[in-house]
Formats: sequence, C-alpha cells, structure tokens
Amino acid sequence: MARDSQAALVALNRFGFGARGGASGDLINAASDPRGFVKAELARPNGVLLEAPGLQSTPQLGQAVFAYQDQVKQAREAAKETAKAAAPAEMPPQPPADQKPALRRNLSLNTAATEIGGQMTDAKPVDGAAKPEMMQPNASPPPAAKPAPQPLNVIQKTFRAEALARLQRATLAECGFTERLVVFWSNHFCISASKGELARIWAGAFEREAIRPHVLGRFSDMLKAVEQHPAMLFFLDNQQSLGPDSRAGQNRKRGLNENLAREIMELHTLGVGGGYTQEDVTSLARIITGWTFAGRQGQLGTPGSFVFNTNAHQPGPQMLLGKTYEPAGVAQGEAALADIARHPSTANFIATKLVRHFVADDPPPALVARLRDVFVKTDGDLKAMAAALVDSDEAWKAPLTKMRSPYDFLVASGRLLARVPEDPGRYLNSLNLLGQPLWSPAGPNGFPDTSAAWAAPEGIKLRLDIAAQVASRLGDNIDPIDLLEFAAADAASIETRRTIERAESRQQALALLLMSPEMQRR
Repeated sequence: MARDSQAALVALNRFGFGARGGASGDLINAASDPRGFVKAELARPNGVLLEAPGLQSTPQLGQAVFAYQDQVKQAREAAKETAKAAAPAEMPPQPPADQKPALRRNLSLNTAATEIGGQMTDAKPVDGAAKPEMMQPNASPPPAAKPAPQPLNVIQKTFRAEALARLQRATLAECGFTERLVVFWSNHFCISASKGELARIWAGAFEREAIRPHVLGRFSDMLKAVEQHPAMLFFLDNQQSLGPDSRAGQNRKRGLNENLAREIMELHTLGVGGGYTQEDVTSLARIITGWTFAGRQGQLGTPGSFVFNTNAHQPGPQMLLGKTYEPAGVAQGEAALADIARHPSTANFIATKLVRHFVADDPPPALVARLRDVFVKTDGDLKAMAAALVDSDEAWKAPLTKMRSPYDFLVASGRLLARVPEDPGRYLNSLNLLGQPLWSPAGPNGFPDTSAAWAAPEGIKLRLDIAAQVASRLGDNIDPIDLLEFAAADAASIETRRTIERAESRQQALALLLMSPEMQRR
C-alpha cells in the first residue's frame, strides 16, 4: 500500500497531538492507513480512562480539603494564642514625641549616661555632619536571606499529580485522538480551578470521573455526570440555590441561583438562540434546586459527594420548553436533562463546536449537518460522531490552518522531543505564560477555539521564547533535520526544510522547527 505523508500529517496534527520522536514510527504507521490509524483509538474505550497511583476520588479529595482547612484554622488560632501570651504587659502612657522626658532624680551615673546616650542617637545630625552610615561605607546591612520554600499543601500536590497524569497520557498516546476528545469535552463542560480550594483539588477528578468515561459514550450520560459532579455544582454555585417555597428557602429567606441552569442551556446544550427563554432558565433552576454536595459535617452524605437535598428543592411541577415535569425529587431534574440532551438545538450546537475544533474556524455546513444527523439518529452517540468526523472528506481536504492552542503546542513539542514529563511545573508555568492555565479558563465558556485567539503577535513571541528556551536546553544533543523527518517527512514544506538547514546552530534550528507551520498548525 502506498504511503501518503500528507494524509499522515493530517491524521497526526488535526486529530492528534503530532508525531512522537524516537523510534515510534508514528508518521510511517499513519501514512499506510491514515483514517484507520486515527479510528483505531475509538476501538479502545477503556484507553480513555485515566488511573494512576495516588489519584483519589472526589469525595476523598473533598474530605482532604476539609481536613486541611481545619488544620489551617487550628494553626491560626494557636498562633493567635501564642502571640497573645507573648505580648508584654500593658505599658504606661508615653509622652508625645516632641515632649522632652521629665527629669528623673536619684539616677546612678551609669543610668544617666545610658539615657543621655540614647537621646543622642535619636537626635537628627546637623546638616553637613557625618552620619554614622556615611562614616562606614562598607557597613550596609547584609541582604535578607530568602525564606525557605514552603512545602506543598494537599491541594497543590493533588493538582500537580492530576496535571502530570494528564500530560503523560497525552505525551505517550499513539495518535492522541481520544485525548484530544477529552480536551475538547473538558473545555466544553469547563470548570475553573481558580474558583477556590475545592475547585482546584477537584479539577482533575472532575475530568477523570465526569468526562473520560463518556467520551466514547452517550452525550446524555456525560451531561448528567457533569451537572451532578460536585466540582460543577461548586463552580456555578448550585449548592447556594434554594427553592423559594422549599423548607430551607422559607427558613433562610434565600432563593434561586440561576448560574448552573443558564450555563446548561446556553453553553452545554442548546446554545445561544437555541429556542429557550429566560423563563425556561428560571424553571430549570427550580428543577435542579437541591442538587448539591455533602459538606464537611456529612449531614447529608459522605463529605464531598453528590447529594439531593429535599429540603432545598422547589416543590411542585415545573414547565420547561413546553413540557411539564412532575415533582419526582432528583428524577425531575434528570428527566429534564435527558430531554434537553435530545433537543434538535443541542445536536446542532454540539456538531458545530466539534467541527470547529477539529476542522476549521468556519465549520463546513455540510459536515455540520452530517454530524448533527448522526447525533440525532444515534441518540447522542459520541463515538459514532467521532467516527463520522474521521470518515468525512472535508476533515482531510481542509488545509491545516488552525493554530494549535498553547496546551496542544506544548504537548506536541514534548512528543516530538520524546520527553515524557516527570514534573508538571515547566508545563504549568508555560501554560500560565501563554494564557491557557490548566483547567482555569476565565469564564464558564472555556478557552477560545479559534486561531485568532492564539495567533496574536504577543502570543507568538511568547511561544518563540519558550521554543528558544527548549532549544538552548536540549539542542546540543538533537539533530533538527532528523526531527523534521519524524514530524512531517516529505510533507514538510520546502520553506521549512530550507529554514532549518540554513540555521546557524542546532539550537537555532530546533527553535525554528518548533515554530514552523508543521508544529504550530493543525
């Protein structure tokens, strides 16, 4: 069978994270059967799951945060008590600063000399007189010693462990198609680790528990898992939402919080213009009152786990999108989500976003229509949608013009250099610098998914700085010409090949390779 290097480049860059260096042979394998190479990962659904030593469940992590917060509180209280005990006894009133101290009688000679000496050192020197520090030019105080770095707390350790597991999986994956799907869905149903300590420690677990098990499953199952996950409930404040007529609402004189309901409809399912009204948002907010997570006291269940709080739930039937949902506790909300997941607007919204992510900023309408039909006919089978995307001609014919996101760029670089991350710090710092901090978008709409968002001159300059740093660290032991063969072979442009060949040093050549269209575009 003839090998198609250009199609192999599309397979690896458009659908995956790029070719791995070393002895992987990714480009050769993909060139033999590009579509089959990509779709092979769809046949391994368990390969999407992520399990690593030390990664804990959401309830376990919630209890760890609660215990840590208790320890911090106790330490602060103990420090206050210690400071209080060490404070000197109440001092007598001091005279004003400009008032001379009263004469004291019966002082010994030594005492008098000491007091006079003290007053003289406080006196302001006469203009032109030598000051003590001027008389001793080399007597500058020694620089303060840098404080020892504080040990990481349980929240920081967990976040880094989750990040490392994700980065290692993406770096080692054969093609990376399912990992790219994980990144897509995690951004679609995003939370932000910057929301608070619970969000930060739960960010990785949220992806492992609510996203990964359903990437090749049904959309309705993923939707339910996401909206009932404590991380999402915390991120969008649903634990604060009380039915106005519920027992808790009556007692606390508080009412609805519509954040989660609004984002479910606007960002997770129907999309803007998807046929819902503000009244529907309010109705859905009423339906999902009582969806919360157990707190540190565990009164409603295991701390950190999803629970349905009947006392906070708005009683009675609710009208949503023209349908009445009878009161049935948590099942009322689950039925509403199941219907929203099957709504035609949801099918169109999801198909459009998927095509925009993988193919083009302006999604080809015919391809969107085909994926929308697959979504409807298969009841939201996401594996079938992914397969239809790979089978489409548009996905292979569209030019590789989409700019890689910072995360994609860093992972692709690590794969080509055959560097499996052992410490996530360098990646996390670079992601912060490039404007895509891991699991921390600025809002509930996630990170942007168009080239314009990542192709600004300042962003490109920062990428070049990172590429130069990588090259200075690793360039002496790497032949960039060999790496170009791993990355693109004869699909590499003449311009890229000539630019690398003409570089003044290996370090410069490697930096230019990392910044080439073959590494920056997908």
